[in-house]
Amino acid sequence: MGAAAAALVLVMAGLLGAAAASVGDECSTTTSVGCGAGQWCFDCEPKLAGSHCVRSAATNPFQLVNNSLPFNKYAYLTTHNSFAIVGEPSHTGIPRITFDNQEDTVTDQLKNGVRALMLDTYDFKGSVWLCHSSGGKCNDFTAFEPALDTFKEIEAFLSANPSEIVTLILEDYVNAPNGLTNVFNASGLQKYWFPVSKMPQNGQDWPLVSDMVTSNQRLLVFTSARSKQVTEGIAYQWNFMVENNYGDDGMDAGECSNRAESAPLNDKTKSLVLMNYFPSVPVKLTACLQHNKGLTDMASTCYSAAGNRWANFIAVDYYKRSEGGGAFQATDLLNGMLLCGCQDVKACQQGSSVVCSA
Repeated sequence: MGAAAAALVLVMAGLLGAAAASVGDECSTTTSVGCGAGQWCFDCEPKLAGSHCVRSAATNPFQLVNNSLPFNKYAYLTTHNSFAIVGEPSHTGIPRITFDNQEDTVTDQLKNGVRALMLDTYDFKGSVWLCHSSGGKCNDFTAFEPALDTFKEIEAFLSANPSEIVTLILEDYVNAPNGLTNVFNASGLQKYWFPVSKMPQNGQDWPLVSDMVTSNQRLLVFTSARSKQVTEGIAYQWNFMVENNYGDDGMDAGECSNRAESAPLNDKTKSLVLMNYFPSVPVKLTACLQHNKGLTDMASTCYSAAGNRWANFIAVDYYKRSEGGGAFQATDLLNGMLLCGCQDVKACQQGSSVVCSA
């Protein structure tokens, strides 16, 4: 065999290998090859021996099924403290002393199918910053970056993806008058703003996703500060959404109690349901073990607690870490149940070979 023919064989073998890769296949984190599209090579110590292909991207239900249903009829993968990124350089000149919760940039989170971002906003250095702090005060050693930087990443994604919708859930400590509004204006995000006036007040369905896309009102923003709904037109989260406990209290098997600020989970005057599933102290090593049966079991537990309603948002730390399908598969479960009563959204597609086992 000639050199050219041998090279072609090797190339074809590589292509076929990549195409044939499945979740669970062994791979090499050193060479970063061996896994197919929508997968990455990860070693889930101590559960698995060696590196395996696991999912790294969400299924887009708008493309798989359709986008002609109300916004609250879909589920959205959500990152907790989306801005608290491993390795984010100090923007204050002071070494950071606080937890991190994610490993990808916000841009990469969105590219991988994350559609809701939890952000903590603070007054700091005369502007609005994203901080992982306590006591409502941002410090040099708890600050991650100016909110404007992250908002610009979100704007770039919405501009490049005109059929996608992004939700921001703000733990809001900004007291400066119009502080948040000024940053949203400066980032260019206001042109995508979904107004409070169009949000259902008494548990009715939300507008159709297709209509939100057509009108280019593709950014939903919720704040934890009640006054902002009146003063800045930013939706007060608890007027529209119920949420279970966060931290360790939200991971107790068989329990799904509501967060203190939230109305009871079964209060159907709020038409959005958020399910938290992350520990009080984020630990990368154990995150992959949490994104397994315990996560999907909690989805079922919270379904019952929320008056037989599946969660619209599923919030996790280190969203890509798993031993297989992880948070992506859990989101597929939620979308499957919401869209067609099946345990995998892929079963909702006409002609799908996936069997509906619900």
